[in-house]
Amino acid sequence: MTGENQTVPPPAPPVVKHVSELGVSAKPPKMNKYAFACAILASMTSILLGYDIGVMSGAMIYIKRDLNISDFKIGILAGILNIFSLIGSCAAGKTSDLIGRRYTIVLAGAIFFAGAILMGLAPNYAFLMFGRFVAGIGVGYALMIAPVYTAEVSPASSRGFLTSFPEVFINAGIMLGYVSNLAFSNFPLKLGWRLMLGVGAIPSVVLAVGVLAMPESPRWLVMQGRLGEAKRVLDKTSDSPAESALRLEDIKHAAGIPADCHDDVVQVSRRNSHGEGVWRELLIKPIPAVRRVMIAALGIHFFQQASGIDAVVLFSPRIFKTAGLKTDHQQLLATVAVGVVKTSFILVATFLLDRIGRRPLLLTSVGGMVLSLMGLGTSLTIIGQSGEKKVMWAVVVAITTVMTYVATFSIGAGPITWVYSSEIFPLRLRSQGSSLGVVVNRVTSGVISMTFLPMSDGMTTGGAFYLFGGIATVAWVFFYTFLPETQGKMLEDMDELFSGFRWRDSKNKPKGNPEKTIPNPEVEIASNKQLGSNQL
Repeated sequence: MTGENQTVPPPAPPVVKHVSELGVSAKPPKMNKYAFACAILASMTSILLGYDIGVMSGAMIYIKRDLNISDFKIGILAGILNIFSLIGSCAAGKTSDLIGRRYTIVLAGAIFFAGAILMGLAPNYAFLMFGRFVAGIGVGYALMIAPVYTAEVSPASSRGFLTSFPEVFINAGIMLGYVSNLAFSNFPLKLGWRLMLGVGAIPSVVLAVGVLAMPESPRWLVMQGRLGEAKRVLDKTSDSPAESALRLEDIKHAAGIPADCHDDVVQVSRRNSHGEGVWRELLIKPIPAVRRVMIAALGIHFFQQASGIDAVVLFSPRIFKTAGLKTDHQQLLATVAVGVVKTSFILVATFLLDRIGRRPLLLTSVGGMVLSLMGLGTSLTIIGQSGEKKVMWAVVVAITTVMTYVATFSIGAGPITWVYSSEIFPLRLRSQGSSLGVVVNRVTSGVISMTFLPMSDGMTTGGAFYLFGGIATVAWVFFYTFLPETQGKMLEDMDELFSGFRWRDSKNKPKGNPEKTIPNPEVEIASNKQLGSNQL
């Protein structure tokens, strides 16, 4: 209204940050099956990276024999995909803002499919390297987009559980790669390793077909001004109508759309819809909260890989050979056991993320990694110094600590890295910020993968794991100091969280599931009653 009939709008309702403020005990919401299905499909992109890591651990044994290449070239071949993936990771942020999260996933699958076929048909080392170049670009796209899409489609109450799925599928892919190694190990030398690599094209086809059944990310739809479509997706992926409305309101605010705008299609400024000015906000003139987010995101990605996980996963047959397992079959069988342990514990982690929280689980995980790495370094050093004499207890300790290392990694550092980094960036910065995290992750992984064999020759395999143990110790201190708890918080509230974070704050976080959106009808009714009484 205007003129004489203009009225003063009623005061805004109080913001309910936690269900305990309503005076009602909230029961945990049931799992949203639609959001669950979307997360499963999107996270399948991570199988592409996992399969490549797993299959290369065994394929490199036969590639070296068939192509008669040195350890140095084998190390480059194993780790270079991580460097090539930087192209996909850097391009994925802009691509996903332009064509959407869903079609970016399709693009990732198509590129990896081409790479897998090229590797399977490779007649020589140079052609094989070209195939890994193409596959690496697809992996880079997949690594960035899966956790971003899943975080954006998930309700706050189960975001940790659902956003951990990419890491679950990385481990499932590693397991498939290990099994593929074992299955094709008895084939003729020239055929076996080519089948191992070429079979990787199959998951990418399944992925590209399945993703067409997914909706687009509601946050991307809002950024394009398609509010009607975004509301329909949020209604399906939220735990209650109240949560859906609140999520839409928060996203509209982040996109610069007025709260009283309820049109199905609206005009959004090019700056907001296409991510213009994002790199300036991230790297050149970040506000303090964004700077802290960047430190946390890049730090967690760096330390995840610098602690040596890809050295263990890629070179586990060689580690087991050093530990005393002599035949190819024994080494590949032990490697399959690593895959089973890794996959089993990542499944455990998915159920703990939204119950225990990110921070306690991460600190416990890294503490276990430190102990395992030190034990592995000690046992391998003793085995190396014993010469021809077999020290059976050291062999047992070496094999056991490899298993405990991948287990403790999988309950925390593995999944939480992707969950945490995908949820802490503000909406406008999320795609590009997540891309930077993946860049750091892949560069670090590539450096570790390509230098592990020379490092093992120079300082012994045991010495290399002592170094990884030292890095993991520094990682524990970093996580304790710089990473606040994000469990249950709305994605649009992360800016406020990082604006005032001090490590002591994590000790005082409310028990249960803080910042949880109204999860069930009982609480929703209580909320409406209380909000109504406050407006009277």
